[in-house]
Parts: sequence; C-alpha cells; structure tokens
Amino acid sequence: MKIKLQRVHYMPKQLAPGILYVSEQFCTAAHLCVCGCGSKIRTPLGPTEWEFKNTRGGPSLYPSIGNWQQACKSHYWIYRGNIIWSDTWTSEQIADGRRNEEARRRAYFENTDQKIDEVEQNIWSWLKKLFFHK
Repeated sequence: MKIKLQRVHYMPKQLAPGILYVSEQFCTAAHLCVCGCGSKIRTPLGPTEWEFKNTRGGPSLYPSIGNWQQACKSHYWIYRGNIIWSDTWTSEQIADGRRNEEARRRAYFENTDQKIDEVEQNIWSWLKKLFFHK
C-alpha cells in the first residue's frame, strides 16, 4: 500500500484513505489507519514527537505508528510513501515504549533549559563586562 502526501492548513473533517495530511503551520499530521478500520490517527510533529519528511518516494514519519488505543492495535511505519507493517506489541512493550518516550521528552527539555541558561549566563557576563568593568 502507498500513502500520498497532502499539505493542508487545517485538517479536513473527512479524511480519505491513503492520504497523509500534514499541517506544518499547526505541527500535526493525520491519516486513516492503514489497516482499513477507519480510525483517525493524529500524530503531533516536533522534536519530542514525530518527525515528518517528504522525499521523492513520498512522505515518511518517524518513529512508527502504534495504534495502541484503537481496537485494531495496528503497528506500522510510513516510509517514503510505503506502509511497512511491524509486529503488534504486548502490553509490556507498550508500557516500555511510553516510558522511553517520556524519558526522551524529559531529556530534550532539560537540554533545552540548559542551553537557555548558558545563553543567559553569557549575556549577563557580557553586560557585566560592558558596564561594570573598566
């Protein structure tokens, strides 16, 4: 199965099968579950969520799509417009995956906070040199 890209500003109310809708303005993507169950799958885009790339072969999302809250429990990758099926995860694997996601998010934001602190310290040092050291 192939999936095509459709860039949108707002997500349409009705999604068509085989289309990955991407709103870069709102950092989100949506598609119908590729198993055919009809579930709407929404994936937030961003440094701590899914990464979207558009290639000549078609759209890609990373990491995989795990529809653990849907009845179908489908698990697949969208890679260069292709659907690559993956194994269904056990409850333990799902819980581990969620813990890993949370740890990744925490590490990202701690690193971001640290970079902001470094910039603030550099600015403060520069201001002190500029105004207080003669």
